Amino acid sequence: MENTTQSVNSAMENYGIKNATVHWNLSPEDLTKICVDKGLGKLANTGTLAVNTGEFTGRSPKDRFIVKDAITKDSVWWGDINLPFEEDKFDALYKKVTAYLSGKELYARDAYACADERYRLNIRVITELPWVSLFAYNMFLRPNREELENFTPEWTVIQAPGFTAIADEDGTRQHNFAILNFTKKIILIGGTGYTGEVKKGIFSALNFILPVFKETLPMHCSANVGENGETAIFFGLSGTGKTTLSADPNRKLIGDDEHGWTKDNVIFNFEGGCYAKVIDLSEEKEPDIFRAIKPGALLENVIFKEGTNEVDYSDVSITQNTRVSYPIYHIDNIQTPSLAGNPKNIFFLTADAFGVLPPISKLTPGQAAYHFISGYTAKVAGTEEGIDEPLPSFSACFGAPFMPLHPTKYAEMLSKKMKEANVNVWLVNTGWVGGAYGVGSRIKLKYTRALITAALNGELGEISKERYHIHSVFGLAQPRKCPNVPSEVLSQRTTWNNDKEYYKQAHKLADTFRENFKLFAEYANEEILAGGPPVIEP
Repeated sequence: MENTTQSVNSAMENYGIKNATVHWNLSPEDLTKICVDKGLGKLANTGTLAVNTGEFTGRSPKDRFIVKDAITKDSVWWGDINLPFEEDKFDALYKKVTAYLSGKELYARDAYACADERYRLNIRVITELPWVSLFAYNMFLRPNREELENFTPEWTVIQAPGFTAIADEDGTRQHNFAILNFTKKIILIGGTGYTGEVKKGIFSALNFILPVFKETLPMHCSANVGENGETAIFFGLSGTGKTTLSADPNRKLIGDDEHGWTKDNVIFNFEGGCYAKVIDLSEEKEPDIFRAIKPGALLENVIFKEGTNEVDYSDVSITQNTRVSYPIYHIDNIQTPSLAGNPKNIFFLTADAFGVLPPISKLTPGQAAYHFISGYTAKVAGTEEGIDEPLPSFSACFGAPFMPLHPTKYAEMLSKKMKEANVNVWLVNTGWVGGAYGVGSRIKLKYTRALITAALNGELGEISKERYHIHSVFGLAQPRKCPNVPSEVLSQRTTWNNDKEYYKQAHKLADTFRENFKLFAEYANEEILAGGPPVIEP
């Protein structure tokens, strides 16, 4: 099963890859050794492999395509996010990629997605980079020996980082690409070594398959479960705290990024691992993630302290998107198998760099649908070239780049499920207090944890005048008191100590919400439309 090499491989020839030397299902130890021996990575002092992903240190959403065919042409929400790709262009590019991979040393990994066996999706990942195979081992679910002996893949990921496309000839935007073909069940990736394209390709496929064919809601969220069996879900874009906040020592982790919510009320993890940001990581701030970085994990684009093999997590000279992938069993407190029942609480996480939104607020059903469709966070200076002040960023359903269907389809499913489950929905600002980015400071993690703990324990109660204040600009119900959180922290206006400037910023941000929602207004009902910030002149 493991550590086998096949010089002539009929399975590869079925893909059009000829005369390749293929290493099947190698162990993390062997893949790590190969990378070090070949000079493709270095060992950190923790025994963890550290690699550089090359030109691309993040996803390239403008270079992600979906083949427009009989399955997708009338179902996919085509536009700036879901870019169409011609069938004949895909076939021609596929032949080029498989010809490029022929005769090379390759690494094949059989794995699956979806912890609920009823929804299991068998996956084969074929790559020319051994550390991508390690990433696939970490991030997808791992079949046992018996399952591998009888393994039949349903979807195949073929990743060729060394292959570069010719845009005018191949139909791509530039030399890199990630293309989903739902008819052939192939994800074709070229010109990029960033591992996230592999993971997000499968996530995108499931975001189409589950709602269209399985009556199941796919979600870009983390999830955990308490001793009382109550599940909590955390939606949020990159950098808002999904991984950090779901890794709670008092609750079992279900998963940190991608889940399904079935028609019979089961929450299940898509993955078998975690893919966490490590910028400014410390054991004090994020002990579970810090301790998960050990042999078998994979660090990406980090820098060692000079003259050592100790990682300097504050060094962002390669990218601010420094990452680690590790199998979920590197976390001590996990749910096995990684599924649980209906959620009791849902948290929408936003890193509001404008310092406007309350640290926590309880949402009505209409507000929940509105904020889910909006998917707001903010980009801060330094995260992208040319950004020198905070910019609002909206990503529908907190994962627009991975959503093939129209966002309102997912929002309708979520709204229906939230009502049926009588779930509490909270908007949590993990961003700035006391002023916008550059003036205020990021809210302390201990306060955010205390707010979430209080919500989980029912200590914030139902919305009432005694317990909550209604935000005058956004209409959000913000609690007046919370255990272990100073009362002044609960009110952004108070932390600013400058009402005029605060309300100026609040109205400005509210306007961006309204402008963004124009994209979805014609599809939204009155309840959802009423969930946005009311139109009130400053």
